[in-house]
Amino acid sequence: MNAINRGALTAILVTMSATHSLAHAVLDRKEASPNTSYRGVVQVTHGCEGTATTRVSVTIPEGVVGAKPMPKPGWQVTSTKGAYAMAYPYYHGAISEGVKTITWTGGSLPDDQVDEFTFFARISDAFAPGETVYFPVEQDCEKGGYRWSEIPSAGTSAHALKQPAPGVRIAAAQTGAPTARAVKAGALSIQTPWVRATPGGAKVAGGYVTVSNTGTEPDRLIGGTFAQAGRVEVHAMSMDGTIMKMAPVESGLAIKPGETVKLAPGGYHMMLMDLRAQLKPGETVPGTLTFEKAGTVPVTFTVEAIAAQVPAGGHDHQH
Repeated sequence: MNAINRGALTAILVTMSATHSLAHAVLDRKEASPNTSYRGVVQVTHGCEGTATTRVSVTIPEGVVGAKPMPKPGWQVTSTKGAYAMAYPYYHGAISEGVKTITWTGGSLPDDQVDEFTFFARISDAFAPGETVYFPVEQDCEKGGYRWSEIPSAGTSAHALKQPAPGVRIAAAQTGAPTARAVKAGALSIQTPWVRATPGGAKVAGGYVTVSNTGTEPDRLIGGTFAQAGRVEVHAMSMDGTIMKMAPVESGLAIKPGETVKLAPGGYHMMLMDLRAQLKPGETVPGTLTFEKAGTVPVTFTVEAIAAQVPAGGHDHQH
């Protein structure tokens, strides 16, 4: 092969590579943090077989909640809803169902033009820093279509896939970033929910929190939920001579007006039972606390060291 032919072949291969990459449906924002809002912008940069795109559909993965589409002139937008695998904390309450797919139809995006299809959602605390969340996209055209739904297996790269699903990497919280403020529920202030890490195979764990009552009426902590546990109960621990006893607080833990009640190792605590996964330091796990009067309040538990006596920082309140 002479130099001219080699040069021509190289140019063809480069052009083919660029065209292939442009054909991908991608997300404009490729990074997000847990428990934050996310503006998803699906960019469609190419049609199919030289024809116009007429339909775009995006699947909202489990753990991404409260999704809402943005209307698009010239296109009709529809959503399908369904139940989530669990309830997730969501602003002022828990959310257990929502939009699962969003579809834009009726428009026409020529092969030689690009456009964006936008939705808004919230990334829950179900994802750990370093994970990638995938949003499969379907693209139909006047001729043919693509299914951008391939997800790389562990240890492989999305670059090796023919039709990779757009992904969003979950970023770790910034070093030195302020911790979340206390959660308010009426007159109650809920501070620093945390749990101890567990060894592999453990089926129970202890959960802790500080609750202050700034009102004039008493309330009671009567239970809660934890994403990785089958059930949660409020327990008390006490010593009978040299014997440690632990039992459920049947009527709930009273929180009197003007009083701060601390659930901590060696005393009152949330007993997390039927654990479905090992709890590792640094993780965050969504859950709820249930009060007799304040109702169900979404919270996020931080996983601390297996023998921790207080949450990280040596104190149990948040600023």
